[in-house]
Amino acid sequence: MPVDQIVKTVVFVIFTVMTLGGGLGVVVSPRIFHSALFLVLSFAGVVGYYVLLDAGFLAAVQLLIYIGAIAILILFAIMLSRGLMAERQSQSNQQWWIAALVALLIFVVLAAVLWRVDWPVASQQALASPSNAISQEGSQLGRDLLGPYVIPFEVASVLLLVALIGAVILARETES
Repeated sequence: MPVDQIVKTVVFVIFTVMTLGGGLGVVVSPRIFHSALFLVLSFAGVVGYYVLLDAGFLAAVQLLIYIGAIAILILFAIMLSRGLMAERQSQSNQQWWIAALVALLIFVVLAAVLWRVDWPVASQQALASPSNAISQEGSQLGRDLLGPYVIPFEVASVLLLVALIGAVILARETES
């Protein structure tokens, strides 16, 4: 086995441990803030998968949107909710066993599908073609975001920023 393949395999295992360990940490962590941090770790592992697959655009989207926006927004929401950050409040869920049972059922169904479906494999020639549909769709997405949809895209980002600033102002303690 070539050295390059060994390195990719080791890096894949590291990203797998990051993703699965982060997901497990989200579920079993007793503190909600720590769960949110484990979620960031899990998202970072998925970014690594995209990098290994040479999907730079998807890696950047995962990094900017999921880690840079959604996970940080969740962390802000947790920090601005004073009741959730209190040490004295119990954050355990008494119905955890129902979630565990549903997760086990979903795992069994997915494992059965994985073993029974004959998954098609693309040829190396189709993957190496420079004019494949994925690159054409990606460039079309870029043209759309910088073309007719640039104004709605910017309006949505400004609206989200105003909502975040409003949440900070509302959550701030009133001075007497």
